[in-house]
Amino acid sequence: MSATSGVLLVDKAAGLTSHDVVARARRRLGTRRVGHAGTLDPSATGLLVVLVEEATKLAPFLTAADKAYVAGVTFGRATDTLDADGTTVATAPVPEPLVREIEAASRGEARDAWPRIAGALDAEKAREEQVPPAFSAIHVDGVRSHALARSGAAPELAPRKVRLFEARVVGAHAERTTLDVEVEVEKGYYVRSFARDLGSSLGLPAHLSSLRRLRSGAFQVEEAIPIEEASTARLISMETAIARAMPVLSVSPETERTFRHGKPVPRAPSDPEGHVAVLSAETGGLIAVAESEDGVFRVVRGFSGRVA
Repeated sequence: MSATSGVLLVDKAAGLTSHDVVARARRRLGTRRVGHAGTLDPSATGLLVVLVEEATKLAPFLTAADKAYVAGVTFGRATDTLDADGTTVATAPVPEPLVREIEAASRGEARDAWPRIAGALDAEKAREEQVPPAFSAIHVDGVRSHALARSGAAPELAPRKVRLFEARVVGAHAERTTLDVEVEVEKGYYVRSFARDLGSSLGLPAHLSSLRRLRSGAFQVEEAIPIEEASTARLISMETAIARAMPVLSVSPETERTFRHGKPVPRAPSDPEGHVAVLSAETGGLIAVAESEDGVFRVVRGFSGRVA
């Protein structure tokens, strides 16, 4: 039986790749047409937004959303992959003053009790550029950076513009010299690089020892289910999902026909700007994602507009 189009919110378990989750969703939902909006590394857990059937067309719009994570940053060891699974490339003892700050943070004491850590977090929030991990999917002369790194020819990647909106200590473990930091970031931000750079700000090697995605755009991990519970009954409709990501424009049958022919539609002063989800006033179905430009809406992506 063919699956209904929609969005499935999965709480990914550690050890599964994002592709593993997609493969299991295909089997459980009875369709090959499944994708996702934003990869999680195998060791990471948390929210993976899975797209089913026609909802796969929403990927460019849902992957562009800001995201939130809890990152475990462990000090005293750096790895080539910047996470716990990599090969150790540097070690150093964690100075006693920093251990005492981590202990203070573990007791829930205020920022004044851990000034070096607070200063390092503030420095990361002020950072405007970030060097991505060599073990990443970035293309270098047509080859994935991680493939070059695994062959022993790790490239020096150029810094990229990034934004870290917030970084809050939400836990600490002095015995493991680890901080749990909740970060809110824009698309393209590498949390593994955050761990490396936070350590550098404190004069220490460091790596990302754990990662859990809490939020992707308007979707929260609290809404997610294990992939073993996936079913068509757990799908969020495309219309509901896209309405959480962008403004909605409900249009008459006549205007709907114009959108379906891919023609520009004049934008009224009261209409939303930027990307909008165009819904049929007649059926409630998603017709298109359009973008306002020069006083008109132009179709970026078309949809069937049928509601089950």
